[in-house]
Amino acid sequence: MKVYKCEKLRDVAIIAHGGVGKTSLVEALLFASGATRRLGRVDEGTTVSDYSPDEVRRKISIDSALVYTEWQEHKINIIDTPGYADFIGEMNGSLRVVDAAIVVVSAVGAVEVGTERVWHHANEEGLPRLIFVNRMDEENADFYSTLEAMRKEWGGKVVPIQLPIGEGDGFQGMVDLVKMKAYLYGSEGRREEKEIPGELEGRAKEYGEKLTEAVAETDDNLLERYLDEGSLSEEEMRRGLRGAVLSGKIFPVLCGSAYRCMGAEALLGAVTDYLPSPLERPAISGKKPGTEEEERREPDPDAPFSALVFKTIFEPHLGVLSLFRVYSGKLSSGSTIYNSNKSTDERIGQIIFMKGKEREELSEVQPGDLAAVAKLKETAIGDTLCDGKNPIILPAMSFPKPMLSLAVKPRTKKDQEKLTAALTKIQGEDLTFEMRMDHELGQTIISGMGELHLEIIIDELRDKFGVEVDVEKSKVAYRETIRLSTKAQGKYKRQSGGRGQYGDVWLEIEPLPRGEDFELVNKIVGGAIPSKYIPAVEKGIREAMQKGILAGYPVTDIRVTLFDGTFHQVDSSDLAFHIAGSLGFKKAVSEAKPVLLEPIIEVEVVVPDEYLGDITGDLNSRRGRIMGIEVRGNKQFIKAQVPLAEMDRYSTELRSKTKGTGAHTMKFSHHDEVPQRVSEKIIAESKKEQQ
Repeated sequence: MKVYKCEKLRDVAIIAHGGVGKTSLVEALLFASGATRRLGRVDEGTTVSDYSPDEVRRKISIDSALVYTEWQEHKINIIDTPGYADFIGEMNGSLRVVDAAIVVVSAVGAVEVGTERVWHHANEEGLPRLIFVNRMDEENADFYSTLEAMRKEWGGKVVPIQLPIGEGDGFQGMVDLVKMKAYLYGSEGRREEKEIPGELEGRAKEYGEKLTEAVAETDDNLLERYLDEGSLSEEEMRRGLRGAVLSGKIFPVLCGSAYRCMGAEALLGAVTDYLPSPLERPAISGKKPGTEEEERREPDPDAPFSALVFKTIFEPHLGVLSLFRVYSGKLSSGSTIYNSNKSTDERIGQIIFMKGKEREELSEVQPGDLAAVAKLKETAIGDTLCDGKNPIILPAMSFPKPMLSLAVKPRTKKDQEKLTAALTKIQGEDLTFEMRMDHELGQTIISGMGELHLEIIIDELRDKFGVEVDVEKSKVAYRETIRLSTKAQGKYKRQSGGRGQYGDVWLEIEPLPRGEDFELVNKIVGGAIPSKYIPAVEKGIREAMQKGILAGYPVTDIRVTLFDGTFHQVDSSDLAFHIAGSLGFKKAVSEAKPVLLEPIIEVEVVVPDEYLGDITGDLNSRRGRIMGIEVRGNKQFIKAQVPLAEMDRYSTELRSKTKGTGAHTMKFSHHDEVPQRVSEKIIAESKKEQQ
């Protein structure tokens, strides 16, 4: 493959709700452009972009996949992104490094929730878009009702540049409203240019005039010409439509059937004709390391090199592949570059252009292009690679926080030895996944965007790293505290021949405000206990605090005052006072009405208006307290405080109750007292586990 200059590059993400045919569309684009010789099928596991064992088995996209093709002297980089909400981080990273998007909508049904979500993300990135109405050949396909639904959601900027010829079993091709020609597909899938069928002439003229008006209204010169002449030439339409798409004033709508490769050629042409090259997008700005000074980097091969790593992939035979976009300068294999986030040099081996699992090696990559390199030692997702003499840090990438947690337990000792390393590698590839060791509860906790996300992680542990785990319910980190102040003696005396052990302390304990943890006050006077033994008393108290008397949870929010005691000149020791402090603390706590505390989290739930009552009712049923509700547009923002124990699998249930439209964030707030009936159950379960 030749090296393409910036003006001949197109970087595009395919985005949509899950299950509408994104991957099939990628296959159609590759096949129609001659990049592949066979049209891959999702249901057969033969697609270029869905190639991991989990993707083949589940028949869905899990990872974003980079492919490329060539069309009309252009190179088109395509990122096939997952559509399911559990893998939204993959889409976030992809949208950051492309210049445009193709939004896929099914002709069977209205605009789906996931499509609304990805449209919003594309708006945030300011991306020009094409819309492809897929599945025109399926039963109940309805282009015009789908168009109306899109215009209702996204406004009058949604303008068709094609109309279908037939629908469902009768779908034969499409009318091009710019050329005002028909394109029909024969039995062998070949496309032929024809005159517009008579039954469609009236509708084609109507929509052609609407398209001309929409294009003319985006440009004063074209508008004047249109008002004078009553029409625009094909060349004026193309030029005007391109300008309108680049400025976000029009989102052109095309149609077809990805499964039957109908409409792929027209879509490839629209990508090269109407979507921007890297030269037509705003130059990126970054900051000089260690300063707030901003610097712009133009997509110029002679500018200092800068690139952003947007994805990493671990492959057993290659190690870690780092996928990046070049924003300025050019990169050659064998060169040394600088990672400005890690302040370290990296050696570049062979540069790789990716087509799913296929690899092609080249010696150079130009600005605006997407490529990969293997075996960078320190580089991670979001890092900037640049010229060490002209360092820059490009803007950071943002990813949503995990919403669901599970505990995993290795099945064997061998699995245990490999588990942490495997999870660390997965975490490096997926920034919406987190893992941590909870030493207090003795569990390995994995957190992700939903149940499906975590199922995939567990499958990946088995298939990719050979680690078998069992899933456990995440334990809740309860605490114990006291309600009353009380005093107690802790005395340890032991005589067994020779030197004995003697320690005697008097303690007063009292509750502290929530979150104050622990305080020790020393009020020993007159040498009742030598000062050298005070640290041992504190150590004994702290040790006893690690396991409360109710259910074995740590004790917190308590002040202990050491106010008296006695010692023996010969038998007293650090060990004796350590034990005495522990005994006195336990005795005092048992008499101070101990209670259980549970973690309370602050939850913000965002739902459409129609689900407000259902969701607030559900939060109340979880022992939650609604702290406030704010209206923003057609969304309700609910703030609540809910016990963590009641939020198990909440993300899954929220999606179910809101048909996928709800979202939430959580963070720790404070600990609060557990209600008596709930406390009794927790204590009983704890004692049963300890038997």
